[in-house]
Amino acid sequence: MIKRNTEEVINEKDIPELLKKKKPVAYCGYETSGPITLGHLVTITKLLDLQKAGFHIKVLFADWHTYLNQKGDWDFIKKQTDIWKKGFKEVGLNAEFILGSSFQRKPEYMDDVLRLATKTTLNRGLRSMQQVARDIENAKISQVIYPLMQIADIKHLGIDLVQSGIEQRKIHALGIELFSAINYKTPVFVHTPLISSLKGSGKMSSSEPDSLISITDSDENIKNKIKKAHCPEGTTENNPILQIAQLIIFPRFNEFKVQRDKKFGGDLTFKDYKELEKSFLKKEVHPLDLKNAVSEYLIKIISPIRK
Repeated sequence: MIKRNTEEVINEKDIPELLKKKKPVAYCGYETSGPITLGHLVTITKLLDLQKAGFHIKVLFADWHTYLNQKGDWDFIKKQTDIWKKGFKEVGLNAEFILGSSFQRKPEYMDDVLRLATKTTLNRGLRSMQQVARDIENAKISQVIYPLMQIADIKHLGIDLVQSGIEQRKIHALGIELFSAINYKTPVFVHTPLISSLKGSGKMSSSEPDSLISITDSDENIKNKIKKAHCPEGTTENNPILQIAQLIIFPRFNEFKVQRDKKFGGDLTFKDYKELEKSFLKKEVHPLDLKNAVSEYLIKIISPIRK
């Protein structure tokens, strides 16, 4: 359950020992810079897996990180954070929600950030932010402080397992090099894949609203966006529709039903993602039928959160 639907697990050998603890601690941090999207639902789904596996979940609403990465002013960030907390609870996550600014101003925290700064070159800090920073070509000093704070967060939140999308990997690689400088153990890292843009190239991005689906999209918007989405017949490559089925839908439902007219063979029911993928590769499932099914299941997931 911990490893399913992951891109990479670092320090996997340490997981059995972690599971001997009464309540090992796992966390994921989020910039509250806009609506919760399908990309966020991937990591939330993995947090639900970790919760079922016995981890105590901490969710960091990284308000200072959001500000440092130039994603909004403080009024906007606070309003988004309040909305996000409600959304996460509605998904079924029984987590401890923590605001970054509640501990990131403490002297002992800032001591660690500054200690890390003495061990990190500007180039190394910038490289770690390549997949995360906004406008990296014109990066501000704040965006180099960002990864150092993220490393310090892990220590000051007492984290055993870090969960995130694979775009955070370079920051975590920097952390692995630096944890000894702030006297903290290296945790386990569980990285989940990114969902491709609905347009078929690159990843979903909030800067391109047509490339993603968020919880603010109406049922009709979800259907329209999925209908127009890239879904090449007979291949899994850059196929956001299959990725949504694998990473968001199948972990929540015992079966996945694709409704079809009887003249096309009638309905199909799949018990796991591998069955669906195999059938799609054989061109037994038409992209339009798959899109219709994915739309229906997404609406079931997103509607309660949106309300």
